[in-house]
Amino acid sequence: MSSKKPFEKITVGISSCLLGENVRYDGGHKRDRFITDTLSNYMVFKPICPEMGSGMPTPRPPIRLVGNPEQPAVVGVDDPTMDVTHQVKSYSRRQVKQLGDISGYILKKDSPSCGMTRVKVYPVKGGAAERKGIGIFARALMNQHPHLPVEEEGRLNDPVLRENFVNRVFVYRHWQELVSEGLTPAALIEFHARHKYLVMAHSQAAYKRMGQLLSHVPRQLVKPVSESYIEELMAALKRPVSRKGHTNVLQHIMGYLKRNIDGEDKDELVTSIERYRQGEIPLVVPITLLNHYFRRHPDPYIKKQVYLQPHPEKLGLRNDL
Repeated sequence: MSSKKPFEKITVGISSCLLGENVRYDGGHKRDRFITDTLSNYMVFKPICPEMGSGMPTPRPPIRLVGNPEQPAVVGVDDPTMDVTHQVKSYSRRQVKQLGDISGYILKKDSPSCGMTRVKVYPVKGGAAERKGIGIFARALMNQHPHLPVEEEGRLNDPVLRENFVNRVFVYRHWQELVSEGLTPAALIEFHARHKYLVMAHSQAAYKRMGQLLSHVPRQLVKPVSESYIEELMAALKRPVSRKGHTNVLQHIMGYLKRNIDGEDKDELVTSIERYRQGEIPLVVPITLLNHYFRRHPDPYIKKQVYLQPHPEKLGLRNDL
């Protein structure tokens, strides 16, 4: 996890159609250019189409969810007697256990197999659909990998949700590296320290709970404590950060500069943070200023803080926050 290591692309699962693969029921695709043209510079995608994977051809008759939203059947739109529930469920259960060391997943919205939320579910005897469903593959994925960052491509059009997802992917990758290197009480505490301000921006209460988890960790309890810790961490990071949350953290971090910068520089920082709080400028502006001053006045504790650069700067994810 050292900053001196060469950058390695992060492996992320994805619905195949989002990469431009012609796997949809109509023989087409749903290529997403943010994914293929931008995220692909930092992520290696592992594409899966559950419908084709379970044996259906392309093109193919369209399918939909029918019945109980918690346990829907998957049947043909034009021919309800075409029931493919078992094959899609069986494939999904097998596949999500064989994903390997992925650090996130991007799903196709509204899909009866891949939709993460609000998928249409139709009554058995006909009538209007309700948006209460989860795609068959998506449900199996999230049940098998409850801490994995998962998002739909449609929601990635929202700047806040986009930054939030990418942020979680990078943090989860850090966690996977920590686990692979070997969990120890000291390593857990160091990980927690590095992510302090990132977590605080999302939830100060969660940061305190996580700190209490690590207040006394005998070596023999590292595994159960780490499982509770990652559950708390990923739940906290899933909550979008408000301007108030970012402002609080920016002010805390600025405090490490108070003995090193003059009044004029301090006023510039204070003004920048306040203008961000009021929505006049994006988050990248005060972050850039802070990074500038810390390059001139390095602080060993702040240097290791993930918050100041949780993902590659070239992604520009904080330009629209």
